[in-house]
Amino acid sequence: MGAEERLKEKNITLPQPATPVANYVGAVRVGNLLFLSGHGPLRTDGKPSARGKVGKDLTVEQGYQVAREVGLSLLATTRANLGSLDKVRRVVKVLGMVNSADGFGDQPKVINGFSDLMVEVFGETVGKHARSAVGMAALPMGIPVEIEMVLEVSDAS
Repeated sequence: MGAEERLKEKNITLPQPATPVANYVGAVRVGNLLFLSGHGPLRTDGKPSARGKVGKDLTVEQGYQVAREVGLSLLATTRANLGSLDKVRRVVKVLGMVNSADGFGDQPKVINGFSDLMVEVFGETVGKHARSAVGMAALPMGIPVEIEMVLEVSDAS
């Protein structure tokens, strides 16, 4: 079963692709790699749907849900660039950044919201990825999570 079919089966709807909020593009393809810029929890008007530090303003579970939401946004950008999520051959590398309260150390649990979604949509073989989950003193606009990723995609454009 492909990723597009899994989305339908699981009733997962992707948002409109996010518009970059500064001087960059959402994705760049080089050969069979698609590099996706850092995405955060932004509404269609470009304002954050969530703000705050995980471990102070948000719980780990709330951070997990924000990371899942960011994953949906990254999938929307991927589909917009490739035409179909079925062209993704592998989620290769992910950098998950968590706006963390002093002393907070559960960044991996937060970024699991994203990683679990990738496995849900692409399956174990394609969706499981190399990953870093790190804490940050601050993120743009006070968002709690920002995630970037690198995908291997099929050669067919």
